[in-house]
Amino acid sequence: MSPEPAPFEHLLEVLNRHGVRYVVIGAFAAIAQGAPLGATYDIDLTPSRTTENLSRLSSALRELDARIRVADIVGGLAFSHDAAFLANVEMLNLVSADGAFDLVFIPAAMPAGFEDLEPHAVEIHIGNQVVQAASLSDVIRSKEEAGREKDLKALVVLRRFLDEQGGPG
Repeated sequence: MSPEPAPFEHLLEVLNRHGVRYVVIGAFAAIAQGAPLGATYDIDLTPSRTTENLSRLSSALRELDARIRVADIVGGLAFSHDAAFLANVEMLNLVSADGAFDLVFIPAAMPAGFEDLEPHAVEIHIGNQVVQAASLSDVIRSKEEAGREKDLKALVVLRRFLDEQGGPG
């Protein structure tokens, strides 16, 4: 019997196979680096906004049969997504057979998005997939800026974890 794939492994495999450049952000990125946060039900990604990358992303979304996540519509809402459409979006809440995922082109405290995150990103392994994840410092900075109640709660844990790791992360 083969081991069960890691959560979101297939989603990341499709993105990687299509050559999409992105950084995993948020709680999933922190958890993948060992932060003791509670489980998260989705994964957040910040893709590069180059035209070529957005074309590759659109192809990957098509293969995944990604749909806009809507509370009252099981399986989500189909949508058209070429590179031009994606270039004008700041955030998309999506769902596929692989679960819920968000494309966050401009995360809190990161006005240049991918370009702000990529220089500090760290390599992580999700199952058999190698991906770039936001550094713990960038996750903290973004959660501080977002200031949502769930982010403020996570900040206590993240700061303590970063200190224990010898931060800056």
